[in-house]
Amino acid sequence: MPLAEALREGVIAIAREAGAAIMAVHDDDLAVRAKADHSPVTAADLAAHRCIVAGLAKLTPDIPVLSEEATHAVTLEERRAWSRYWLVDPLDGTREFLKRNGEFTVNIALIDDGVAVFGVIQSPVSGAIWHGVPGQGAFRRDGDAERAIATRRPATTPLRVAASRSHLDPRTAALLARIGDHESIGLGSSLKFCLLAEGGMDAYPRMGPTSEWDTAAGQAILEAAGGCVLDLQGRPFRYNQRDTLLNGDFIALGDPGLPWREWVEERFATDGRG
Repeated sequence: MPLAEALREGVIAIAREAGAAIMAVHDDDLAVRAKADHSPVTAADLAAHRCIVAGLAKLTPDIPVLSEEATHAVTLEERRAWSRYWLVDPLDGTREFLKRNGEFTVNIALIDDGVAVFGVIQSPVSGAIWHGVPGQGAFRRDGDAERAIATRRPATTPLRVAASRSHLDPRTAALLARIGDHESIGLGSSLKFCLLAEGGMDAYPRMGPTSEWDTAAGQAILEAAGGCVLDLQGRPFRYNQRDTLLNGDFIALGDPGLPWREWVEERFATDGRG
């Protein structure tokens, strides 16, 4: 069933409001504290979280919200009972935000029976919006101008491979070496998925830890644009299926026909989601 235009535009408006809330404190000296996993959280994370939760509660009061900044308030039993819910990262790339390099985003995804069926990513600095519904297409919106986007298929060498700006671990570096002729491009947050979706990059391997809210919106947009997000067994990512909200290793591809299995050594190919 096509996503209702009112719902799509409502979520895009909420993402823009969250981006504005982030930028309102962008140049301030922010009080930063560490969460339980030792990752940083700022006033901007919390302001965006409040904006999104309030907006989604008004737009879709019957659909629960799981936000990175409020996972402690939702029990495992409660979330496992959800068949449909919003999965939100109010500020993806907090470390990039603290560096003030512009590489941070707002991520909002709708999950239906474990599948990311709709995603919106907003760049607070540029104002750009990427959104998509698998099977219905992906789009980039800059101001009032919108255009359809698609991945680069077939991908040709040298491949353009996205690498995390802050989290390039040794296993990912080893995999990059196995790809062969490629250009490695450092980029923070879910902007990597956005560039894959619009054909600016070809692959994004990630052997380090991420959380489900880091990938859901990007996966929906990338799949809508013709790409895929797979674990190292070749299975599309699914959400809220396990006790943990941590993702295992994955590879995101603009062209699903790329020989990614040849890039993955056997010692990497354990259960892709742990």
